Amino acid sequence: MSARFTRRQLLKGGLAASAAMVVAGFDPRRRSWVTAAEANPGAPLLQVPPLDGVLQTDAASTDAFSGDFGRLISRRPRAVLEPGSIDDIATMVRFARHHRLTVAVNGQAGTDDLRESHSSYGQALVGDAGIAIDPKPLAQIYSITEGVADVGAGAQWDDVFNAAIATGQTPAMLTDFLHLSVGGTLSIGGTGGTMQKHGAQVDNVLEVTVVTGRGDVVTASPTAHRGLFSAVLGGAGQCAILVRVKLRLVPAKTHVRLFSLFYDDLATYLADQETVLADGRFSYQEGQIVRRPDNTGWQYMIEAAAYFTPPAVPDDAALLAGLRDDRAAARIETQTYREHAFRVDPLLAILKLIGRWGAPHPWLDVFIPASRTAEIVQGLVDRLEPDNVGTGVLLLYPFDTRKLSLPLFRVPDEPVAYQLSLLRFPPPGDPDIVATMLALNRRLFDEITAVGGKRYLNGAVPDLTRRDWHRHYQPEWGFLVRQKRHFDPDNVLTPGQGIFRRRHH
Repeated sequence: MSARFTRRQLLKGGLAASAAMVVAGFDPRRRSWVTAAEANPGAPLLQVPPLDGVLQTDAASTDAFSGDFGRLISRRPRAVLEPGSIDDIATMVRFARHHRLTVAVNGQAGTDDLRESHSSYGQALVGDAGIAIDPKPLAQIYSITEGVADVGAGAQWDDVFNAAIATGQTPAMLTDFLHLSVGGTLSIGGTGGTMQKHGAQVDNVLEVTVVTGRGDVVTASPTAHRGLFSAVLGGAGQCAILVRVKLRLVPAKTHVRLFSLFYDDLATYLADQETVLADGRFSYQEGQIVRRPDNTGWQYMIEAAAYFTPPAVPDDAALLAGLRDDRAAARIETQTYREHAFRVDPLLAILKLIGRWGAPHPWLDVFIPASRTAEIVQGLVDRLEPDNVGTGVLLLYPFDTRKLSLPLFRVPDEPVAYQLSLLRFPPPGDPDIVATMLALNRRLFDEITAVGGKRYLNGAVPDLTRRDWHRHYQPEWGFLVRQKRHFDPDNVLTPGQGIFRRRHH
């Protein structure tokens, strides 16, 4: 039985064109997919199971899923699944498991003019006989009720935000950039400026529906299939594919009082950041390493906000009391909550306009123990030149690790840790700068992990070894291995992370 054609396929270009492009089966001898046009009547062909959607191998489809946001790694899949249902994903995972293929969801989130995977170092890519899954058909907003958003994992956070805000609610924790898929950020954790209040995005998940590496559809929560629930959220796609999620919502304020506070001294900056974290005076708390106005070096900025709904207004004096910033340089402004949520979009437009968005992105995201942050950051700024940053943002802000509850979202073993994010957009067309940035990423990774730091799985760190992964997941490495063996025993899922090597039969 050959793959069925959907009405959308027929509208795209007619039956003949679709028949030429759509996969007819898998050739076990060549370990490759075969389209209807390529099929040899005399060759053995494993038929594609019946699908509600479609499996495609044409160049346009596979090209779109061969790279990612980082633009550093390219691996072309042999086929792309556009699922018509959750059952399609389960069907193809079972097929892949039986025939020693690999499968990964490739997010394809973004804005209307640019959809792309927002992983950055080949993490969501497959290759050879791998199957990329397009999650866009899983973008449903099933319901928004009091305190709960029930959404498809292919939905973007901006869509969830818009649906929730219409009811006076908001996701408790939002990433800085909202044009990302729900499943994508939950697979690695999901960080942002309200993490000090609500934990990471994974800590605000009430229930998940997943397809395991065995091809089973399972609904899990803290009280049902807890091991699977804990392995999926922050688990880098190693045990199951997220397909549907129930998220916690909180009442939304309408306005934001935003404070940008500047420091020349690192120790003072860190002390004030931890004061603000401890007393919880702000609704939102982040921070950056920025160039001084005269471009003579680096300084530090606390970016903090108080959320409110008029006629109530924040007390600026109380919010700033005891802080030792350069008050003459402080910037204070009022925004709507929506403007604050989409605050990165103007920068995105500029980066696209000047050609930096399409350049390689050798980003690094790490978590540093608070006790070692001063020495690590001072060592970084002492050797950091503007040319090694390009157009980008250097984030540095603390969070309370006790707000985090999922075992595979790894952070330092201290009550307070800092997120350091080198979100760099180098000039296009200069591979030497990219290589220099990647080398710096590796050195910083080694320095930070040596003092108990952890990596946030959204960056580019070259040459990760089994020892690196073992150290990253400690003391939960055994938990991950047990869950992997149980739910994905044949290493079908998400090979691009490189955590587990495939066993050959």
